[in-house]
Amino acid sequence: MLLGRIYRIFERYAEMNIARDLPGTSLTDEGGAAYGEITRIALRRHRIHVEGWAEAERIGLAVNRTRAWTVPDLVQGGSARRGFALDIPCETGPIDLVAERGEGLPKAGQSLPGFSQATLMRARLPMALRFVATLGALAPVIYRWKWQGDLGAREVVKERLGLVPRSEAVEMISALLPEALPPGPPERAATLILPVYNAFHLLPEVLERIAAHSGTAWRLLLIDDASPDPEVRPFLRAWAEGRPEVTLLENPENLGFIGTVNRGFTEALARWPEDPVVLVNSDAMVPAGWLPRLLAPLADPDVASVTPMSNDAEIFTVPVICQRNDLAPGDVDALDRVAAGFDPRAGLAEAPTGVGFCMALAPRFLARVPQFDTIFGRGYGEENDWCRKVAELGGRHLCAPNLFVEHRGGQSFGSADKQRLLERNLRVLAGRYPGYDAEVQEFIRRDPLNTPRLALGLVLAARRQAALQAGPVPVYLAHALGGGAENYLQGRIAQEVAAGGAALVLRVGQGHRWKLELYGSTGLTQGLTNDFVLVERLVALLPERRIVYSCGVHERDASELPDRLLRLAEREDGKGRHPVEILLHDFFPVSPSYTLLGKDGLYRGVPVAGGPLEADPAHVYERPGGKRASLRDWQEAWGRLMQAAERVVVFSGSSRDILLQAYPQIAGRIAVVPHVLPATPPRIAPGAGADGAPVIGVLGNIGEQKGVALLQELSRDLARSGAARLVLLGHIDPSYKLAPPSLVHGSYELRDLPGLVARYGISGWLMPSIWPETFSFTTHEMLATGLPVVSFDLGAQGEAVARALAQGAPGALLPVPQGTRMDPADLLAALAEARLVSTPGLQLRN
Repeated sequence: MLLGRIYRIFERYAEMNIARDLPGTSLTDEGGAAYGEITRIALRRHRIHVEGWAEAERIGLAVNRTRAWTVPDLVQGGSARRGFALDIPCETGPIDLVAERGEGLPKAGQSLPGFSQATLMRARLPMALRFVATLGALAPVIYRWKWQGDLGAREVVKERLGLVPRSEAVEMISALLPEALPPGPPERAATLILPVYNAFHLLPEVLERIAAHSGTAWRLLLIDDASPDPEVRPFLRAWAEGRPEVTLLENPENLGFIGTVNRGFTEALARWPEDPVVLVNSDAMVPAGWLPRLLAPLADPDVASVTPMSNDAEIFTVPVICQRNDLAPGDVDALDRVAAGFDPRAGLAEAPTGVGFCMALAPRFLARVPQFDTIFGRGYGEENDWCRKVAELGGRHLCAPNLFVEHRGGQSFGSADKQRLLERNLRVLAGRYPGYDAEVQEFIRRDPLNTPRLALGLVLAARRQAALQAGPVPVYLAHALGGGAENYLQGRIAQEVAAGGAALVLRVGQGHRWKLELYGSTGLTQGLTNDFVLVERLVALLPERRIVYSCGVHERDASELPDRLLRLAEREDGKGRHPVEILLHDFFPVSPSYTLLGKDGLYRGVPVAGGPLEADPAHVYERPGGKRASLRDWQEAWGRLMQAAERVVVFSGSSRDILLQAYPQIAGRIAVVPHVLPATPPRIAPGAGADGAPVIGVLGNIGEQKGVALLQELSRDLARSGAARLVLLGHIDPSYKLAPPSLVHGSYELRDLPGLVARYGISGWLMPSIWPETFSFTTHEMLATGLPVVSFDLGAQGEAVARALAQGAPGALLPVPQGTRMDPADLLAALAEARLVSTPGLQLRN
């Protein structure tokens, strides 16, 4: 039994992790003329991917009875060619390609290399060893999951085995956001070098900010690089006049950015050799008190350079690494006020390079490498080269997360030149420092700045939401289990982002207790923590927020969740709460058994404090450390959240009725809002089984609450009777198996359904779920195909099938199972009534 379960887990592991590639080939018609090319044939996560280009109106692929079509419409750089990308479920055998080339041209077709059974078996052999080794390494984590009830450990196991996508989030630094503001660093003398080439529209603000915000110990070398704009030089002369701390240098001819900076370095080293130098671009907007914070890390003799956080500073960019983010007026000062409150000792991050838009350079390292290399022409990459040279001398490069400087980006000598210069100069860097790019990629992977990135991203999100008058920023509490709740959540987030806003997700049920995900226009910023105080301090950076409960299943101590959400909803001034909304994707707010199934695995009604189901162990919550929360304790805690909610959204009438039995006092707050399916399959003609027997399709991943035990028994009875067979499009709990000839297909996508129905000969659907689902995407997808659907008369799935039957759709409803094991006779009879199984000679298990 155990070995069989491990083997079935390995099958899933192999399916999700086998990766194979085949060579491409030319596409030629019957006359031998080329009309395209296959550039990639790959097997990834149990799907065959074919990519290429073709002079055709449509491209189709077929493996056995599975087919897919697409239109070549992918632009390939500056080429007139149009590319295509197709993927289909993995099957063994050759891949047949068909090209519809347009009016007057015959169809073209040819056979492409595919993946044989022998190829896949050979790929599985080395994977078996890795699987066993991974299981061994995971033994302590598995112990925490199976014997200590740590559901977060379960998600770690699934991630390490590749059964779910691996999270790229890393742990955040709690100490970065201290309770009290840290003391400001003392002033230190420094020489600022500011090269100028045009950009007149920015100069007044850039210079006034330097003068107003730099303290009293600075001096400025202001160098005009023969700007052709006639307004620049007179303005600089007038501005520098009467300012003894400013030295204006005027290049008689254009030296370029690097030549101008080198002139400044020479001047600074000659006049003030003991003081650090700060390179400031003519498009850098510095905030109040910036200079002491930038210089403070140079007190360490090993530190060669310091760069602040910015909106456009490559690996130091906020909120998404390496994604430029233009700011609105006032943003830089608001962002820096928060950054100034970070503990610099906790957040200093060592990096492979600095970024020269605003970079402090230590005098002892500048003395040893006193110039930028002129091989980099007009600029870009020269500071990276300097940083690598001094790194070889023992110098370190840091980012100061407690300082934010705006970079308007590309203004110094024209952003149109940037890409060309970057490409050329990056080739030079790669030739000189072969390991440099790998270091940068490793920095991006481990992102030691994810905490300040996330914190400042929240500040920026709040400001943009306010500017759009789009209401408060939503803060969602969500699980990590995927499924319909996650699809709905991602849909809401996509709408927020498309409107220019942002959303924060607090995700539970993983290796760390909290995963924070900030979604915005430039992408995703995320981090992990076990510290709820850090979560509170980060969420408090959103002065207007809306707390939205989506799902908290598998949180380590879910009995605390309602009160923690209420704490996040409290206003910082203590005057009332931010709005709260509840989305009822399951019945976790009603019972720790979020499916409402009892200990015997059956649905026996709604558990209510003081009712007959209160003592059922399934409705008693086991807290960490062995403490227990009764159903009454549970519903009192969740009732407080329900009472605080402005709106409770349910997705079916059935869910509303169930919720009201537990919380009748919230009737006026409930809104029934059925889901809109993001996509629906087309109407599909019934398939025909190879042997003439009906084939019953089952959609989705089937576990205990989805009726896996019943499905296993049904497959055994169907195997005995020959009345039909089951095909599960999805996965099955590894503790169970279907009796042949019933089978498990594995992963699928909605667009695969027509091909899979034809491939297996599916003539109708069975929805075996034995809990009252709040909304069943799967049931609606089944109904959309037009094939008969059979379901239990229970929850949203029964509600949907009943509505379809009333409108004349084929199918049937079954009574809710009342025993520990349902006799499959009733189920088989209903399947026969819906014409999903043949009735002659039907044999049932006694």
